[in-house]
Formats: sequence, structure tokens, C-alpha cells
Amino acid sequence: MSVIILIGVFVLWKLELAATLLNLKAFPSSVPKALDDLMDSEKLEKARSYLRVNAKFGIIQSTVSLVALLVFWSLGGFAWLDEFSRSLTKSPVAAGLIFLSLLILGQSLIGLPFSIYDTFVIEQKFGFNRSTPATFIMDRVKGLVLAAVIGLPLGAAVLWIFGNVHNAWLWAWLVVTAFQLILTYLAPSLIMPLFNKFTPMPDGELKQQIEALGVKCGFPLTGVFVMDGSKRSTKANAFFTGLGKQKKIALFDTLVEKSSQPELLGVLAHEIGHFRCGHIKQRLAVGILQTAVIFFLLGLATDPDGKFARQLFDAFGVKQISPQVGLVLFSILLEPVSKLLGVLANAWSRRHEFEADAYAAKVTGDGAALGDALKKMSADHLSHPSPAPLRVWLDYSHPPLVQRLDALGKCSGL
Repeated sequence: MSVIILIGVFVLWKLELAATLLNLKAFPSSVPKALDDLMDSEKLEKARSYLRVNAKFGIIQSTVSLVALLVFWSLGGFAWLDEFSRSLTKSPVAAGLIFLSLLILGQSLIGLPFSIYDTFVIEQKFGFNRSTPATFIMDRVKGLVLAAVIGLPLGAAVLWIFGNVHNAWLWAWLVVTAFQLILTYLAPSLIMPLFNKFTPMPDGELKQQIEALGVKCGFPLTGVFVMDGSKRSTKANAFFTGLGKQKKIALFDTLVEKSSQPELLGVLAHEIGHFRCGHIKQRLAVGILQTAVIFFLLGLATDPDGKFARQLFDAFGVKQISPQVGLVLFSILLEPVSKLLGVLANAWSRRHEFEADAYAAKVTGDGAALGDALKKMSADHLSHPSPAPLRVWLDYSHPPLVQRLDALGKCSGL
């Protein structure tokens, strides 16, 4: 099994490398017609440079991660960490939490220099970063605290279930699903404000137009907020959060600053389109079913009497089968498969984006405003104007800009 896992890991790495190189080659030599009103040759060259720098950075980061995994694996790191965790406590659950926490901490430390370089070198160089060192540090501290407050109790529950309950995968899936739904409901009011400030949009024509759009679309809007996205980046976006009737729209302050009123309404109509087309419920249902399959397979990977679990643990040199180690080893085995499944999920997501665009064009009476907003964000973000098909196939949850503009043009009869 170790050979199969190694082949899968290397194939995934090579596939990512090929997609990166093809994406670089696909960058246009002249400004695409769709962007000629927002981008000149100088800005196009800047976008090319941004792509190159990020491509090189991504190759280095993925290579370091691969090497770290292989070194840790070859040196018997999983077995050593498991034995070390067990030596600190007699409680299987506590030992499992120590094992997972130390592994996650190690991964975070490896990734920290890359995160710092990405934020304060690459994003700074191209004029995107507005995050200060203090903000960067506080984000990490808050993330660790949240991981401890939320992750440790949930992890303890899952580990206890796998160690004590018959059909553990089923009960663990139910617990995790319930927890995720509760967290999705509470996140907008309890978690997100810890990282960003959400200010109610002041009364005025824009707010009235947004509220009128919500009524027209039958969207249960309970609040319109402006988020201080400029605290960390100049990049703009918009989203809505919440479940049931507690839905709120949040606009990045950078989006409000850079967009006209028709463009903002077009973007919001697109987001509402996801709701009206049933995309949110569909994705939630598929996500829950996908989690069920993963937990079922995890049950096989942690079954002390199972042949599959024994082969998996032997491949990584770990003697004692346990839920915590099985979770980690199974995630490594699953990564190449998850990437391939992600291709289907991305294709489905791109279809949803086209449908939401069409809804926005219909409800606003014209897709031109949304198209202008998309072009403006693409130019401001230095996005790839015409990404390589392999890159799109592997990673793009949204269709390339030119395809979206063509589809919007057809919706608008242009």
C-alpha cells in the first residue's frame, strides 16, 4: 500500500506542476478585448509578473510540503509521535488530542514562513497587502484559540465515539454534521466579528436599492453590512451568510469604494441567485453526504480487526491502530482521490456560477452591470485573463472571465 500512496502523492504533485507551467504559457501577449477598457499593456505585464511570482512561490511551497511529509514518513515520525503522545497520558482520548495537536502545530510552523512571505513580500510588492504585523499575529493567535475552543471538544467527541461506540462512523458523522450546522448558523454573529468589523450600511439610496432587490427576489434579508476588508487587502468581494431566515449581506468596503451602484446591485443579485437557484441547499446536502462517505471509509481505516486498517498502518510504520492516527493516515491516502473528486465539484460549481449570473441578468434586466463589476475585479486583482484549461479543470470554482462575459452577453441579448 505504501507504493500506491507514494505514486498517488507524486502524481498529484506532478499534475499541479504541469497545470502551473501550462497556465504560465497560456498568459496572453496582448490585452484581451474584454478588458481593453480597464487594462493597458503595463497593467497586463504586471498581472503576468504577479502570476509568475505566485507560480514560483506555489511550486516551492508544494515541494517543501512534499519533502517534509516524505522525510517525516521515512524517519518513522508517525509512529514516534503516536508513542510519544501515549507516554504523556493514560487516556486514549487525551493521547489522540495530543497527537493531532502536535501534528497540526508542526504543519502550521512549516507553513508560517510561507504565509509571512506571501503577505508581506508578494502581496505587498503588488500593492494588495494592507495587513500590519500586529493584525497578522492577532489573526494567527485568534485562529489558534478558536481551534482549541472549537476543535478540541469536537475532536474529543469523535475520538471517544470511535473508541467506544458500535457503528462509530455513523454517530461521529451525525455529531460532526450537527456541529457544522450549528457553527454555520452562529458564525456570522460570534466568529466572523472576531476577525472583521461589520458596520450596518447607513441609510441612503444604495441601501434602499439593496433592500428593494431583496424584496423583489424573495430573499429573506435581515441586514446589510459593510465589512472592513481593506484592513487586510485591497481586493474586493461580497457574500451573504446565515441559515434559514437569518441571512445577511456583507460587502467589502473596497467593493463599495470601487463599484458603481448598478455594479453593486449586479454582484448582489448574483449572490442572491445562488440562494434562489437552490445552490446553497444543494451544496449543503452534497457536503453532508460526502462527509458520510468519508466517515464510513474512516471507520474502515480505524477498525482494529480490519485488513485495510492493518495495511494502512503498516505502510506508515505504525503498530497500534487508533482513531487519531487513522484519521491522519487516511487523509494522506485520500488526498489524491479528493483532488480528483474536487474536479467534479469545481465543474458543478462553475455551472452554478453561470446560473447565478443568468439569474442576476434576468432580475436586474441587464447583465452589463455585473459584467462590468467582474471585469473591474479581474483587472484590480491581476487575475489571469485566459487561464489554461487544465488549471481551470483542476482548481477553478468560477468560470474564466471571458466565458462569464460571453454567457452574460447572451443573457442580455448583446
